[in-house]
Amino acid sequence: MLKSKLPMSFRMMLALALFTMLLAACTPAADTTTEPEVEETDEVEVTEEPEVEETDEATAEATDEATGEATDEATQEAGGEASGTLEILAFNGETGDDIATNRVAFFRNLYPDVELAFTEGGLDEQQFLTAVASGTPPDLVYVNRDFVGTYASRGALMPLTTCIDEHGLDMSQYYESAVSQVTLDGTTYGVPEFYNFTVVIANEAALDEAGLTMEDLDTSDWDAIAAANDALTRVEDGQVTRIGFDPKLPEFLPLWAMANGVELISADGRTAQLNSPEVVEALEFAHSLHEAAGGREDFLAFRDTWDFFGAGNQYAADQLGAMPMEQWYANVIASNSPDAAVAFAPFLDREGNPISYATGNAWAIPTGADNVAAACEWMKTVTSVDAWADASQKRADARAEAGTIYTGTYSGNRAADEVIFGEILQPTGNESFDAGLEVILSVMDIAFSIPANPAGQEFNDAWRAAVAAYMNGEMSAQEALDIAQEQAQAALDEAWSQQE
Repeated sequence: MLKSKLPMSFRMMLALALFTMLLAACTPAADTTTEPEVEETDEVEVTEEPEVEETDEATAEATDEATGEATDEATQEAGGEASGTLEILAFNGETGDDIATNRVAFFRNLYPDVELAFTEGGLDEQQFLTAVASGTPPDLVYVNRDFVGTYASRGALMPLTTCIDEHGLDMSQYYESAVSQVTLDGTTYGVPEFYNFTVVIANEAALDEAGLTMEDLDTSDWDAIAAANDALTRVEDGQVTRIGFDPKLPEFLPLWAMANGVELISADGRTAQLNSPEVVEALEFAHSLHEAAGGREDFLAFRDTWDFFGAGNQYAADQLGAMPMEQWYANVIASNSPDAAVAFAPFLDREGNPISYATGNAWAIPTGADNVAAACEWMKTVTSVDAWADASQKRADARAEAGTIYTGTYSGNRAADEVIFGEILQPTGNESFDAGLEVILSVMDIAFSIPANPAGQEFNDAWRAAVAAYMNGEMSAQEALDIAQEQAQAALDEAWSQQE
């Protein structure tokens, strides 16, 4: 078997790297972008916001179902009857942000006979798989879309064919790239939730100080990015005080690779492409951006001091020049430091075309779930146009009442987003964020995702461990990615063979 050819030292390194990443994700200093734990809370709220009663008659009429005035007709249209206890794993339905709690309230008002039981926090894979194997699974699980194929191939998730047909789940309303992530070998296993995708967010004050403009942050020209990184990085008395351009490794390696003309895995999800020359070059270049700050260690030591979700975030505190980041972070800045001088741009590939990397979570039903009917109604309801619009309108009203900026809610439902950005979202009055929203909306439909495959977890682990090994100086980029390629392809071959 291919796995037997892997050096023991690398397998030990892989385990250590994965443990280190998991440990880091649980600390305040952790990288906070594309991990599932961050996505679950979407646009992270830093302060409690007041819940505002609707005052506009038309708005109130459109959302009366979510305020406790659901009618029998509305309930019937929502999908019919549902009752009993619905056990939901890994979703912060009671303690999450307002977008989560308002959609929970929306469901409860439509289905008062369903008792909701949440197990909050991140998904514990071992606990989840053990529950399924023992015949005591939850009724719903909230899971990273990249890993839906893995759990489906292990028999841990139910196909949603019957659920879609009998409960009227219209999968065409969701973003195509999100649906493709939860569709393995032609069968759908999940319903998309939030839709996160990348843009470049820059600190205009830092650009001005360095004598640069947004045109100098042309991500299609890697020499220009390297030069801008050098100009924007600030080191005083041997201490880093500003990072120039944060490449966001390891999590955004798929973005850098796509910019260089290749995906990490083939479109059919069967062939790993981790050690292709384009991926090796992309990793080497992105990692080189750490050097201006004294190397990866000094870079991370300084970045770990950032108040990432607070009023003193890296843009407000002039600690960062620019970085690719998911669009929801615009909401964090707008909520906590609306006067920060920020600007937005699409990330460009080396041919000058805008690209974006999409991630997110999905709802799925574990094999052996007791209350499948209620689970289907939950997935349909909380990802519906009405639920997203209601929660978004409440957030917009609360922001207006508090005198802060609302920059939109980015659901996995394209039809819902058309309502949110076409009817609910109003100009903020802040030139930076209004211009930024135009950039963000311009790349929503072009975002790519890691294709669905039955070894998503193993594939993700392999390339992330390779990036860690290279950045830690344990081996060259080529060596690390060669080993990751061998390991990932072995996992893919084995998983696909079990599917066939």
